[in-house]
Formats: sequence, structure tokens, C-alpha cells
Amino acid sequence: QVQLVESGGALVQPGGSLRLSCDASGRTSGLQGMGWYRQAPGKEREFVAMMRWSGGNTDYADSVKGRFTISRELRKYTVYLQMNNLNPEDTAVYFCKAQVLFREFWGQGTQVTVPS
Repeated sequence: QVQLVESGGALVQPGGSLRLSCDASGRTSGLQGMGWYRQAPGKEREFVAMMRWSGGNTDYADSVKGRFTISRELRKYTVYLQMNNLNPEDTAVYFCKAQVLFREFWGQGTQVTVPS
């Protein structure tokens, strides 16, 4: 099993920035990628950003390109999401996801609120 713990969620004013962190522990050998999804009230969970653990290739949702940056610390099995120029549409619970040997693991989520 892999355990994921997110942190960094907060209330931030429009135009502000936040950095989310996700720490992976447990059976992390075979980690293929880590990333972020989000779920706004009344909406389905949606993809935000992903990074391949080997090579560091990244992918972003169109809605966050140019504003969000995903990065990692290899030795700590930690992935970050730097979020800049936040707007109310970014309000959601942000979930960390890890793919290990073709199995998916999810964190409990961290709340990001950007008031209108």
C-alpha cells in the first residue's frame, strides 16, 4: 500500500498563490507518476497536473497551464503544486494521486478556497 498526505490548502484571495504538497510513503518502489486532481462542489473530479516519476515529464489541464507548476523531490517521494494567479474557479478539494505498478492511490484531499 501507498499512503498519500496532502497539505497546503488554504483560503487565498483572487490573484494569490499557494503551494500544495503531497508526501508518499509505504511501498513507493515502482512509483510511475504522481499528480493532482480537484473536485469542486457539485462537480466531478477533474485532472489538474501529473508528473512521470522517471524522467519528470509533465502534463497539465488547459485551465491551469501557465498558472500552475508541478514539481517533485525524488528522495522524499514528494510532489508539489505551485498555484499562481488563483481565481474563484480554482476553488476545490485538491487530491493527490500516485500510480504505482499500475495501481492508483489517492490522498484525502486538501481544501483550496478562492472567494469571489
